[in-house]
Amino acid sequence: MYAVFRAGGKQYRAAKGDILRLEKIEADEGATVKFDEVLLVGEGSDVKVGSPLLSGSSVSGKVLKQGKSKKVSVIKFKRRQNYLRQGTHRQFFTEVEITSISGSGDKAAKSDTEAPAEKKVAKKKAAKKTAKKAAPKKAAAKKKTTKKPAAKKAAESKSADE
Repeated sequence: MYAVFRAGGKQYRAAKGDILRLEKIEADEGATVKFDEVLLVGEGSDVKVGSPLLSGSSVSGKVLKQGKSKKVSVIKFKRRQNYLRQGTHRQFFTEVEITSISGSGDKAAKSDTEAPAEKKVAKKKAAKKTAKKAAPKKAAAKKKTTKKPAAKKAAESKSADE
């Protein structure tokens, strides 16, 4: 079973036993953390998607390590302006091991997703009906344009006879 959850402004896909590096979380090493913003829970072809979140589901994990990532160089430069700024940055992270994924409350989320699907089908059928009605009007306009040049030819032939 896997889940997609949101933490630190980013989304992560995780299964039980996975080790993830997340944005820094204020928690001590060895502490357990719980992520309630679960977007998707699934196993094989049985996938439950929230709109936008699955109510009642959560992902739990254990904090393994707090640390800083590798050093990244930051360069700001504007040509012909005598402007160059160089610096470095190290981002803080929290390493978390996923201990459990609970997917309770999935039935309520599933019923919410079924109702909008029916509305979409009805809208598509209505759009097809209006498209079919509009087609004959365009065909009639084309017939009128073909008659106008014939009338001009007749007028030219009369003026040539005089």
